[in-house]
Amino acid sequence: MRSHYCGSLTPDHIGLQVTLCGWVDRRRDHGGVIFLDLRDREGIVQVVFDPDTEQYFERADRVRGEYVLQVTGRVRARTEDAVNPNMPTGGIEVLGKQLEILNSAATPPFQLDEYTAAGEDVRLHYRYMDLRRPEIQQRIMQRSRITGAVRQFLEREGFLDIETPILTRATPEGARDYLVPSRIHAGKFYALPQSPQLFKQLFMISGFDRYYQIARCFRDEDLRADRQPEFTQIDVETSFLDEGQIMDIAERMVRSVFEDVLGVELPDFPRMTHAEAMQRFGSDKPDLRIPLELISIGELMEQVDFKVFRGPASDPAGRVAALKVSGGASISRKEIDDYTRYVSIFGARGLAWIKVNDLAAGTPGLQSPILKFIPDEIVLELMRRLQAADGDIIFFGAGKASVVNESLGALRVKLGEDLGLLATGWKPLWVVDFPMFEALDGGGWTSQHHPFTAPSCSVEELRASPATALSRAYDMVLNGAELGGGSIRNHQREVQFTVFEILGIGAEEAQQKFGFLLDALKYGAPPHGGIAFGLDRLVMLMTGATSIREVIAFPKTQSAACAMTEAPDAVNLQQLQELNLRLRHENPAG
Repeated sequence: MRSHYCGSLTPDHIGLQVTLCGWVDRRRDHGGVIFLDLRDREGIVQVVFDPDTEQYFERADRVRGEYVLQVTGRVRARTEDAVNPNMPTGGIEVLGKQLEILNSAATPPFQLDEYTAAGEDVRLHYRYMDLRRPEIQQRIMQRSRITGAVRQFLEREGFLDIETPILTRATPEGARDYLVPSRIHAGKFYALPQSPQLFKQLFMISGFDRYYQIARCFRDEDLRADRQPEFTQIDVETSFLDEGQIMDIAERMVRSVFEDVLGVELPDFPRMTHAEAMQRFGSDKPDLRIPLELISIGELMEQVDFKVFRGPASDPAGRVAALKVSGGASISRKEIDDYTRYVSIFGARGLAWIKVNDLAAGTPGLQSPILKFIPDEIVLELMRRLQAADGDIIFFGAGKASVVNESLGALRVKLGEDLGLLATGWKPLWVVDFPMFEALDGGGWTSQHHPFTAPSCSVEELRASPATALSRAYDMVLNGAELGGGSIRNHQREVQFTVFEILGIGAEEAQQKFGFLLDALKYGAPPHGGIAFGLDRLVMLMTGATSIREVIAFPKTQSAACAMTEAPDAVNLQQLQELNLRLRHENPAG
């Protein structure tokens, strides 16, 4: 039906007869000449109809926005005064000779350009219209190019694209499973995969030593702005390589994608231990574009009577840290109050601060409600260690180390954004040497990554000191976002059983939940490991979108619902009976 895309026409096509199909972006009537801006996924081109083509001129006069047209005409250069430098096709136009109205259209529910004032709820309700907007179309097309570049790289590296099951069994991987009732097996349920983790490990045992998949994954998580109940992973697993070699492949893949799609050469990927990242930035995914760091001052605060500082400073599980903001003394008291409320989201009970007005005057040149609780000599030593200068502000966090890290780490990022401190460009890094386990509040342990991650110590050392054991895990971070994470896996049954034991998973439970993997490990499992990248997040970063919902064709809302199809929805009684299910309705009265 068409010979060219609208946005693909160039001055090289001048004089050529073309047939175009698309939607009317805009219609204008200038003194008896009708101008139609025709739009398709590749862009917009201006089509001109004059009264000489009487039949088609009358049709063009009936056309309105979002009508679907087929236009045949001749490409010509615009007159010098009509050139539009803001359009890729602004130097040419098509003189229309024929026009077919393929379909009419109702008035769109919102403006279909970057200036639309429609809220996200409205746009998601009419997502099929939202997807017509050039901004959204470009992101979805970029996603396709990114996925293609990933596939091409991994195929060149000898990886095989192999699918894993969608209907599987429930396994504990850190989030709730989406369950699917079985009609044939009454009272039993499938689970949608949170990741292909166990199946890709089985591929390694099967001898398919280089696997990848663009995999759909599902997690029934609590509501979070940057999460979706269904998402896409670039999933990779390989045998007979150590973590350094796997990281090298992953790094080269990301470099290749950025070069192929954006024409960008990424800088070096430094490696940073998890302990250093938490100490300096309060985060295991630090944004290195922000020139602010946390400084531990616990040994100084052990010497003061101020219990708010001295208590955490004396507690092995506590931390007292400072965050200096050069030139930040101009931050108002109202803004400080706003930041105090912000850190409370992360569990902080308050936000102490000191403004440096005149350092040469000593403590009288400082401004803070906490100065009266700290001896002058300690305050001055603090200024020296922090290399404070006039015009600075220093924020403090004190309490449980995890709370201090999370709250000051988040404050660091917010200050970087609010004060315009983010450097331009890309700042990647690898975070390595993660703890093997995290302590649970009620006692016991949980995996920092997942229970199939290999420790970097012996089984004996792992049993003797789970608290200090490090894992062979690694995360790729870019501009403060975790792009991907992976690890070397447990390929020996004894090590896997030991991990389960520390996690409180007994032999019987382990066999019940993971018996197929444990059995497979008996038959010559090779050393193996892998990594998984969040495709949605990668596309979001590469396109400059502010939310992963903007790079997913049909995303869910923050409440895990589809505003367009109104899913999830109730089903009829017959369907429930076929699945051997009965809904239990709570009695409102009691």
